[in-house]
Amino acid sequence: MPELAAPSAFMELLGISFDETTASTVRGSVAADERHHQPWGLVHGGLYTTVIESFATTGAYEAVKDQGRRAVGVSNMTDFLRPHRSGRLDVVATAINQGRSQQLWQVEMRRQDDGKLVARGQVRLQNIDAG
Repeated sequence: MPELAAPSAFMELLGISFDETTASTVRGSVAADERHHQPWGLVHGGLYTTVIESFATTGAYEAVKDQGRRAVGVSNMTDFLRPHRSGRLDVVATAINQGRSQQLWQVEMRRQDDGKLVARGQVRLQNIDAG
């Protein structure tokens, strides 16, 4: 099975750092600063949605890679719970269900300074053949 490609410029802009990547849990953090602001000075919700999908997909990939499969997102539901201006956010993704054809992951993003939940999401992924 080939290794993943180097991060794209888009992924580098996100500033994602993975600390743990297993088939059932992915932990890490993401930059959330002025580079990611919407016009009103707050982190754009698109950052949250992208990070939630990235963490869920990473875990889902770990779960099926040894079977010669990949996991692709089919739905992403993200809730934006409180505004955030700047500072890394801790991210934890947890598998809720891992079936033969689909997986369901839950992801939480919390402020590092006070542990408050900033966003949470749920991602459903389809397991497909790698070819």
